[in-house]
Amino acid sequence: MIVQLLLDRGAEVNAQGGSFYGNALQAASEGGHEMIVQLLLNKGAEINAQGGSFYGNALQAASLGGHKKIVQLLLDKGAEINAQGGEYSNALQAALEGGYKKIVQLLLDKGAEINA
Repeated sequence: MIVQLLLDRGAEVNAQGGSFYGNALQAASEGGHEMIVQLLLNKGAEINAQGGSFYGNALQAASLGGHKKIVQLLLDKGAEINAQGGEYSNALQAALEGGYKKIVQLLLDKGAEINA
């Protein structure tokens, strides 16, 4: 896996940059790459890292991408459900924008603030 190779060669797991994605965890989360998300988290990726102009954090990226398994994984690992930032303000609004009913329900069940 290319990500593993890059990390083994010294790539910084929490490097910030880019205007669309703030970090690798956001990009992997939005893309639905569950194995890469898990790898990055295992290597110490900051789960609530903010960055980029479009996605505020990885949970928002996964929510907008419609990736329920990744949303669940991030929540299980301690992602801040009501974190603010990015184009959609929070994960619940991102999931609503994407029309992902199951993710909206999951976020509400886990304590997302409906008026945040």
